[in-house]
Amino acid sequence: MSLLVVGLSHRSAPVSVLERAALSGDTQVKLLHDTLAAEPAVEGTVLATCNRIELYADVDKFHAGVAELSTLLAQHSGVGLEELTPYLYVHYEDRAVHHLFSVACGLDSMVVGEGQILGQIKDALALGQEQHTAGRLLNDLFQQALRVGKRAHSETGIDRAGQSLVTFGLEQLADGTPVDAWAAGKRALVIGAGSMSSLAAATLARAGVAEVVIANRTMARAERLAEILAEPGGTGVAARAVEMVAVGDELTRADVVVSCTGATGLVLTGEAVEAATTGRTAPLALLDLAMPRDIDAAAHRMTGVRLVDIESLAEASADAPMANDVDQVRSIVSDEVAAFGAAQRAAHITPTVVALRTMAADVVAGEVARLEGRLPGLDEKQRAEITQTVRRVVDKLLHAPTVRVKQLASEPGGAGYADALRTLFDLDPETVASVSRADLNDADVKNRGRV
Repeated sequence: MSLLVVGLSHRSAPVSVLERAALSGDTQVKLLHDTLAAEPAVEGTVLATCNRIELYADVDKFHAGVAELSTLLAQHSGVGLEELTPYLYVHYEDRAVHHLFSVACGLDSMVVGEGQILGQIKDALALGQEQHTAGRLLNDLFQQALRVGKRAHSETGIDRAGQSLVTFGLEQLADGTPVDAWAAGKRALVIGAGSMSSLAAATLARAGVAEVVIANRTMARAERLAEILAEPGGTGVAARAVEMVAVGDELTRADVVVSCTGATGLVLTGEAVEAATTGRTAPLALLDLAMPRDIDAAAHRMTGVRLVDIESLAEASADAPMANDVDQVRSIVSDEVAAFGAAQRAAHITPTVVALRTMAADVVAGEVARLEGRLPGLDEKQRAEITQTVRRVVDKLLHAPTVRVKQLASEPGGAGYADALRTLFDLDPETVASVSRADLNDADVKNRGRV
């Protein structure tokens, strides 16, 4: 295993850099294919959220891998390599596993313990699978990260350590007032119909707003979300969908606006916000969860406007989470990293053991054939008994060393045992490689149905 992750997040880079480095869906696909085209990488996938961009790869050379992945991130993000480099972090092998597992548990999130990252990790794995860039290592890694994240949320109180970005953002807008009391009777405008916007709309509906208006570039998605919100089995709130061109008019009637789109430019300019507040007496609350930002930062300076965005959320999330819950999750992560490493090291030696047993089976077959030539008078029962006896002898001789070598291989530094086995028994490298390729193809087929 030579897992490498190169990335930047809200912990390493200012929001201004994260905004400019944000990757669209098409750009992520091109980044993945260019990663595999690069010589050091044989697998790759990208985890891109509103506050992190991370490129994961299985590489055969560390330094060349870091240089290549850093260059690719710079090229596809549009931020120059010299400017981007000071904000990049690098994790390798067990440290890379530890990092992803911590991310999956919400320990590295802007709001500790938030659970939305699990869906984003699932999306990252699905993208790698769809583009055929995620092989056995990344499939195993991301599947395990999802299990670790779910375990952390089910076995600890990490959910209480923080809230989702939506809830946390609304709490900042409410400024000390319970969100339900603050939101009651308000008119809400939600711009975007993706997963984050859908969550915001549902959260506002449950908090008691009088109406939710959904604006989206794809009208069908906005209409579908409005239908779901209005269903009796849903939130039952009054909800309707509008075209994006109607946002200006809806802004004048809204009390609270949540925007989270994939737009590369501003969705609400300073002029639009200022025009919507002219003559109104009630304050306008704006929550911008997009990266890059949807709402002009100039709104921070406007009278009668309260804007909470990713940058202000980062500043507000320094409140201390529940230490005991965080310590429990960290312990889970450490245990899972050790278990994952042991499993990967044990799996590394499996092709060698299979190749050894294949060679032994060939030797048995050859010797039995030679015996039949020298003793042609043997009947069917005698030949079967001799063949079974020879196989039992070989199996008994190989059993202890192959079991023991698998145990030793699961320990740190255990990769050398596979090399020793191949050297001692003069195993054909191509035979071992063919077993590895077969395992990889089987794992690829199996994992595609598990996301």
